[in-house]
Formats: sequence, C-alpha cells, structure tokens
Amino acid sequence: MKDRTEEHRDRLDAHVFVCTNDRDGEYASCGAVGAEETVAAVKDWLRERDAFWTAVSVSETSCLGLCSEGGTAISIQPRNTWYSDVTPETVPELLESEFGPDAERVRDEG
Repeated sequence: MKDRTEEHRDRLDAHVFVCTNDRDGEYASCGAVGAEETVAAVKDWLRERDAFWTAVSVSETSCLGLCSEGGTAISIQPRNTWYSDVTPETVPELLESEFGPDAERVRDEG
C-alpha cells in the first residue's frame, strides 16, 4: 500500500462528485434523470478550460442523498458545496459560479 495523499493534494484542488445512482422503485434517482449527460457536461466544461484532471477531478458516485426528479445531485469537495436538480444545461452556470468563467478560481476556495 502506498500513501499518495500529498501527491494528489498538490495536483488537485477540487473534486466534483456526480451522482449516477439508478434504482427501481417509487423514489427518484439521478441515473433516471440524465446523470450520464450531466457527467459529460461537467467534464466537457472543465476540458474546455484545461482544468479537467489538472486541478479538478470528476467522479461518478452512488447516492448523495439529494436525488430528485428535476436533475442530478453534485457535490464539490473540499469546498463542501452540494447541489440538486442539476441538468446538463445548468452545468455551465454552476461551474462558473464555483470556479469562474474560465476556471480561474479553481485554486481558490470559492
């Protein structure tokens, strides 16, 4: 086992977690309301600004506890910010508010 904490901290300043949980039943799930498209929109926005995997990573995750019929749940860490009802169309607005229009605030904490 290798502890690579410092190496990862030096490279990454934020980690975007996108819920892709898909479940059957009576409750809403992010997977059923466009989670895959939302993940792609997050990655595309960051890639266009050269911030994907240079300073920001993106991971698909199971339930974040914010599932709704209106869109996907996203958490940005270590900023401790949480969003629900995110759609591919609202990703640019969300990421711009977090990181700035050109991702210039990636290394800032808000």
